[in-house]
Amino acid sequence: MNNSLDCTSASTFRLASYSDERVEQTVASNLACLKRILEYNLEHGLMFFRIGSDIVPFGSHAVNTFPWQTRFAPEFKAIGDYIKEHKMRVSMHPDQFVVLNSPNPDIVQRSVAELVYQGSMLDLMGLDSTAKLQIHLGGLYGDRDTAIARFIATWHTLPPEVQIRVVVENDDRLFSLRDCLELNAATGIPILFDNFHHECLNNGEPMAEALRLAAATWQPERDGIMMMDYSSQSHGERRGKHVASIEEDLFRDFLKELGDLDVDIMLEIKDKEASAHQACGIMRELTLLPPAPAGYEPPVFTPKQILEGDTAPKTRKPRAKKDKSATAQAEQLNPEAHN
Repeated sequence: MNNSLDCTSASTFRLASYSDERVEQTVASNLACLKRILEYNLEHGLMFFRIGSDIVPFGSHAVNTFPWQTRFAPEFKAIGDYIKEHKMRVSMHPDQFVVLNSPNPDIVQRSVAELVYQGSMLDLMGLDSTAKLQIHLGGLYGDRDTAIARFIATWHTLPPEVQIRVVVENDDRLFSLRDCLELNAATGIPILFDNFHHECLNNGEPMAEALRLAAATWQPERDGIMMMDYSSQSHGERRGKHVASIEEDLFRDFLKELGDLDVDIMLEIKDKEASAHQACGIMRELTLLPPAPAGYEPPVFTPKQILEGDTAPKTRKPRAKKDKSATAQAEQLNPEAHN
């Protein structure tokens, strides 16, 4: 997502409003905005970007029979060519209703379909297996070992071209780094490390050690360098709530823990690129990134924009919530199934 542009790459509509024409119009608009976002990121040296799940509305739903893969093949390829030409990197993070270890076969089927849909977009872009699909291990359902075994069984049913893209993130309440390491030992799935989640849920591993344990699960030729999420605790809020804006001192401390480990960092922070520009400035100051081009001046965001996570005037329409089946909604309301 980008808050600085007057467009969104995540336009969608309600299931009741579905038509092939609306799909075609919406995908065209989303892809055009995605290209603008990538151009903005390149201009500002933001080389790692998470593409949203809603490029194609209802992309994994049976209602969507529009041949978007062929209709937009040239646009997807052009975006992929742009990413490759400029040595950028992208990932996708399917929504929380993707639960591979659910005991409900209908939810598992929809989860697999969603991964296939999102992976197919990366395939259409011509991106190799270093472009990843980031998911959580899922729910506990009262038995950790059985839950992990069920995830593994489902993962083995995924098409190989999807399997090779899947990475699993340690979460803040249910499955720790240790659980993800167990999963990696059984499947080879890389661990996308989340520093904040590790602070919330761990087994005593110091941050520097945890980072290196997770990084060792990535195979450079197949996976690229480790992707990771960075955030910190929002003061005065419930435990696990992400901060609205990057705290520079904490980020500097984290970079010391990181040391010489080479990673691609995704900020999970409300004000998006406002904090990304700050983080890049800090890393350039510490010579962890190349210097900015001569004459480059980063954007300046007002305190109000940073506080509200709104860094540019918006002209887009309010986004409708994605329709989900009653079964999927019920699973999301089950605390054990939350990611």
